[in-house]
Amino acid sequence: MLGREDLGADLGERATLVQFSTAFCQPCRATRRVLDDVAGMVGGVAHVEVDAESRLDLVRRLGLLGTPTVLVLDASGRVVRGGGGQPRKADVIAALGAALP
Repeated sequence: MLGREDLGADLGERATLVQFSTAFCQPCRATRRVLDDVAGMVGGVAHVEVDAESRLDLVRRLGLLGTPTVLVLDASGRVVRGGGGQPRKADVIAALGAALP
């Protein structure tokens, strides 16, 4: 479970898209746009971006191996889906289906 203390931001009312990024990661920029678009389309969904380099404790705790990594959290902060690399918008929307009530 992840919460405000882990992410530095509030969870979405229905789900949260968490993106782990680094400053020089080119695919992270495109991932940010995709996740922002999806969060804007689906009510109650938040997009939170975490700087992986400044949160190595969390990266290690979650066993993340690279950036971008995207986690889909349900309303309680439980990780229901996750993956590395730049996602397609359709895949993010499908993954949200596992988190939304």
